[in-house]
Amino acid sequence: MSAPQPATPQPLAGIRVVEFTHMVMGPAVGHILAGLGAEVVRIEPVGGDQTRRLLGSGAGYFPMYNRGKQSVCLNLKSAEGLAVARDLAGNADVLVENFRPGALDRLGLSYEALCETNPRLIYCSEKGFLPGPYEHRTALDEVAQMMGGLAYMTGPPGRPLRAGSSVIDVTGGMFGVIGILAALEERHRTGRGQKVVASLFETTVYLVGQHMAQFAVTGKAASPMPARISAWAIYDVFETKDEPVFIGVVSDSLWERFCKLFALDDLWADETLRANNSRVLARDRILPQIRALIAGMTRAEIVAKLEGTGLPFAPIGRPEDLFDDPQLAEGGLEPVTLDNGCETRLPTIPLEMDGKRPGAPVALPGPGADTRAVLQSLGYDEARIIHLSETGAIAVA
Repeated sequence: MSAPQPATPQPLAGIRVVEFTHMVMGPAVGHILAGLGAEVVRIEPVGGDQTRRLLGSGAGYFPMYNRGKQSVCLNLKSAEGLAVARDLAGNADVLVENFRPGALDRLGLSYEALCETNPRLIYCSEKGFLPGPYEHRTALDEVAQMMGGLAYMTGPPGRPLRAGSSVIDVTGGMFGVIGILAALEERHRTGRGQKVVASLFETTVYLVGQHMAQFAVTGKAASPMPARISAWAIYDVFETKDEPVFIGVVSDSLWERFCKLFALDDLWADETLRANNSRVLARDRILPQIRALIAGMTRAEIVAKLEGTGLPFAPIGRPEDLFDDPQLAEGGLEPVTLDNGCETRLPTIPLEMDGKRPGAPVALPGPGADTRAVLQSLGYDEARIIHLSETGAIAVA
């Protein structure tokens, strides 16, 4: 009889991860690995990670990117706390860190030091920059967006604007996961781990690479997105009677469908508008008529008209609206108990594997909630755990 299949995908079951991270980029790596079934032990300072206590736009960092992990509190300024950290790394498949360059090295937790006793270790460093003249600079998501051209492309001319989420932190974390998975595959063949480095700046440059390629192809610099010349005549946000909606008409066949759907007989009758590039050149003639048409309808009427037609469209959503989104109700959100006991739902890993979605009810770990259990799994007896706690090397919840 075959074993029962898990309710959610667990492709990384049995992979042990120890995580020395803070803020978003490093924790995002661990969250993705945990969401795919890895056992992730998050190292926090005694008293808990400061990220737990951020206000404003940072208030969601910890609950979003630290679900599904175990929390161990260590005093890395203590020799005994450092010894525990080395034991954890010595028994791990993967180590993730995103502190300033050299911070873990000075503690004796560099890849070079740890791989001597654990040659199978895959050591993922999430940094501001890959090796080069900038590698010792301090970088943040916003710094990378500004340096790498993304803020320039997002805001109107002369007014660089960062994207509306920590897109580079998260994408940089995703590249870290890609590197880890590739290193795990190589380890299957060689038996050895390796160091993987992902970065904020180079991630940003990869994302704006399409605009670099545009310059290489056309010889003309890409304009910021609010001032861009779109590849399509109708590809914009349109005002309705109530809430705005995005509509894109991105092919000649969709142009025909759009005209017939909205009874734009005069535009369809104009054969000079049948080809996409001709419509782009006639944008100033076409758009006022389209905007007037859409402005006379409600968003619900527009959505009902476009649903099922194959025309790209999107109501302009807000993050708080997504809790009640019917698409996400099909497995896109997982139940989470916050550390204050409140229950909510947060986005799960956006994948389907073998017909199943990741995501399961999880409770956010309190600081040091798993210290005792994790150390016991390493063979520490209760007397030693009590001693470490009494000396301040660890904190046990």
